[in-house]
Amino acid sequence: MTTTAPRSLRVGVLGCTGMVGQRFVQLLCRPGQPHPWFVLTGLGASERSAGLQYGAASRHWTLPTPCPAHVAAMTMRPCDPASFTDCDLVFSALDSSIAGTVESAFAAAGIPVFSNSKNHRMDENVPLVVPLVNPEHLHLVAAQQREGKSKGFIVCNPNCSSTGLVVVLRALDAAFGLESFIVTTMQAVSGAGYPGVSSLDILDNVIPYISGEEDKLETEPSKILGTLKPDHSGIHPLPIKASAMCNRVAVIDGHTECLSVRIRQRDVTSAQVQAVLENCALPRPSTCSVAHLPTLGENFKPLVAFPETQHDRPQPRLDRDLGGGFTVSVGRVRPCPILDFKMVLLSHNTIIGAAGGALLNAELAVAMNLISAQ
Repeated sequence: MTTTAPRSLRVGVLGCTGMVGQRFVQLLCRPGQPHPWFVLTGLGASERSAGLQYGAASRHWTLPTPCPAHVAAMTMRPCDPASFTDCDLVFSALDSSIAGTVESAFAAAGIPVFSNSKNHRMDENVPLVVPLVNPEHLHLVAAQQREGKSKGFIVCNPNCSSTGLVVVLRALDAAFGLESFIVTTMQAVSGAGYPGVSSLDILDNVIPYISGEEDKLETEPSKILGTLKPDHSGIHPLPIKASAMCNRVAVIDGHTECLSVRIRQRDVTSAQVQAVLENCALPRPSTCSVAHLPTLGENFKPLVAFPETQHDRPQPRLDRDLGGGFTVSVGRVRPCPILDFKMVLLSHNTIIGAAGGALLNAELAVAMNLISAQ
């Protein structure tokens, strides 16, 4: 395992002008605290934006910290591999309408891709990874490289709501075994991108439909919580039944989810479930320690469980930024009269649920010696 990159790796961001693309820029180029392993080298966007300076093309900057001046002055490139030959890897925040073919082209050209897009998530040999949950699934990249005859590959992070959900589900499955779950989401407007949902639609309102979201929540967790096949060619999904209902609410950042679970082990108490969630630790696969990833650090807590006395937590405004936006929070653990237990969880949808999740995946790949400088 490595704890530092062999030298600074050069990275690009595809789809850099949208909300997730801006979050990539922010995480890679914090003022006075640049990423210790990655140097932002290339920015890619649509053909109409290629050739423009990033500051001009991303004039609708949506984050509270300003765009770094040196990034604003960078010239944007077309999203094709020939324009990113100086990059050791790329992050993709591309729209799903084009992400599939573009990401495949980069991988075929030998450039690793860490994608936030949905297109390749359920491909047999593409890792769908949340490092707080299933870091060992990154071994799937070897099968991709053999099949594609290239050192390039694609790694995906899941849907923003799936991410926080599987952190909680992993802890419960490891302790008690999972049979099924029902989840109802209250998803922030930042998940819809910019300009997102019309103010006349979302203010004083809840929208009980988000295209494609429920299917992702019902299918992605079984792959993420599954086991790696012995030959590293794919995943044996966890056999789990799931039902999801997704709603858009007038919150800027932070997806809240009401979760009910049925577990395999009988005679379990709420106190035992609470204890498991309170003591949730980072996975420690034999190939690397997730705690050594530079964005997390040794004292990082993947999950914060609020005690019964704090019955009104978690809340997006108070808790979405725990752990710099990488920590999932959970509370209101109690018996469920239909299944076994119910609770409320919260995660930051554009950090751990999007750009930050892809950043962790890239750090993990470096720590597992799957990427080196060209």
